[in-house]
Amino acid sequence: MNYTFDFQSVLLAPLIEGLLVTVQLTVAANIIGIVLGFPLALLLMSRVAPIRLPAMLFVEFFRCTPAIVQIVWFFYCVPMLFNVFLGSMTMGVMALGLNLMAFNAEAYRAAIQAVPREQLDACIALGLNPLQRILYIVLPDALRASVPVLLTNGIVIFQQSALVAIVAVQDLMYQAKTLSTETYRPIETFTIAALIYFAVSFPVTQIVGHLERRRQAITS
Repeated sequence: MNYTFDFQSVLLAPLIEGLLVTVQLTVAANIIGIVLGFPLALLLMSRVAPIRLPAMLFVEFFRCTPAIVQIVWFFYCVPMLFNVFLGSMTMGVMALGLNLMAFNAEAYRAAIQAVPREQLDACIALGLNPLQRILYIVLPDALRASVPVLLTNGIVIFQQSALVAIVAVQDLMYQAKTLSTETYRPIETFTIAALIYFAVSFPVTQIVGHLERRRQAITS
C-alpha cells in the first residue's frame, strides 16, 4: 500500500459548519418527534377504529419504509402532488421529524400501557376527567419511562440525518462529500466525519445506558 495519509489537508471549518446544520436538523426533528409522538400514541390506543387505523397506517408506513425513501419522497413528490414548495432544509426536518414521531409513538404506547392501573383508578375516584388523567398522571409517567428510548431514537435520527445530503442539505455528510472531492482525500475526510459523528453519539449512548441501569436498580 503506497497511500500516504494527509489529515492536515482536510479543512475542519466546512465540517463544523455541516455539523451545526446536522445538529439543527436533529433538534428540530426531535422536537417534532417528542411533542407529537405522545398524541399519536393516544390515537393508536383509541378504541374507535376510524381514529386508530389511520394512526396505525401512519406509524407502519414510517417504520416499514427506508428513511432515505421518505426523504426523497418529501423532496420530490410533495411539490409535485400538493404544489407546495419548501426549502430542502424544511423538507429534511419534516421527513426526519415524522419518521421519529412514528418510532416515538410506539415508545410512548408501551410506556402508557405500563402505567399502573391503580393510579388510573385513583384518578377516577378523585373525579379527574380523561384530559386531566392524561396530563397529570399518564403523560409524566410515560415520559419518564420513555426517556431512554427517546434518547436512543434521537441519536438514531442524528445519524440518519446524513441521508439528507442526497437532497443538497449542507449537513456534515454533504460537506464531507464536497470536501473529499475538492481535496481528493476521501479516506481522511470521511474518517474525520465519522469521528465527529462518534464524538456526538457516544456520550448520548452512555447516558442512555446509565438511565437504563438506574431504572433497573429502582424497579428491582
